[in-house]
Amino acid sequence: MFGRRSELPLKGDATSKFLPWLVALMVYLSAVAVAAVFVLNGLIDRWDRDVAGTLTVQVMPVPGESGDALTEERVRQAVELIRRTHGVEAVRALDKRQITALLEPWLGSADVVKDLPLPRLIDVSVDPGVRLDLGLLAERLGKAVPGVSLDDHRVWLSRLINLSRTTGWVAIAIVVLIGCVTSATVIYATRTGMAVNRGIIEVLHLIGARDDYIARQFADRAFALGFAGGVLGLALAVPTLTMIGWAARRVEGGFLPQLTVSLPGWVVVALLPLAAALLAMLTARLTVHGTLARMP
Repeated sequence: MFGRRSELPLKGDATSKFLPWLVALMVYLSAVAVAAVFVLNGLIDRWDRDVAGTLTVQVMPVPGESGDALTEERVRQAVELIRRTHGVEAVRALDKRQITALLEPWLGSADVVKDLPLPRLIDVSVDPGVRLDLGLLAERLGKAVPGVSLDDHRVWLSRLINLSRTTGWVAIAIVVLIGCVTSATVIYATRTGMAVNRGIIEVLHLIGARDDYIARQFADRAFALGFAGGVLGLALAVPTLTMIGWAARRVEGGFLPQLTVSLPGWVVVALLPLAAALLAMLTARLTVHGTLARMP
């Protein structure tokens, strides 16, 4: 493809000099969008694995001098009631030390939270094969133990999944829009190149050159320029994605999750320059055929 002889002086065409830079920008933006989709999907998968089949029960602390004893009694009652529920595999009540350890990445040292009226937490593991009536369980807990609330992780997880899907479709729309802009630019550059070399194209037609022969020369040139620009865009995108992941890991306190692109994500990102080059080549070929068909 790159070693074919060309009768058209396309290398000196000034209109094609900006094409690699535009393709580089498009590949850069596409790489960031694609990586964001894979990162978000990875986060959703990890959260889904972590919270699947789990519930959290909160027991509010009882104020007063005997509040700790009453709170412990309520925790014991809640644990016993949950254990008797069909479909529950394991129940574990977290003590104050464990709850403080959970809050420490967010609020700092234990001295900050030791005097706060923290609710007691009960971690519940549920059999995934059993359909547990959470409404009935919450009602039973509310009647038997005052100050108890049931947290179903599937509620907020389903919202995150919907957000992930929406973000994925938005990213796909962005990539499609980028592809359309790239195609429009290739069409403009190809038509301009044909107008500049119109005399040579007419001579080639007179000596028997077919439309596909002329179209192939423009397509080869578009592929070379598109691939060069795509590699440049990829070379800029990889350090950007690496720096974002590195910066996220340096944020203390656990405020940001681990932002990593999976291996399939890197494969898709690595294929973007080739995809951009093929798109440019196909667009140039179709543009030349369409333009030549309208020429007298």
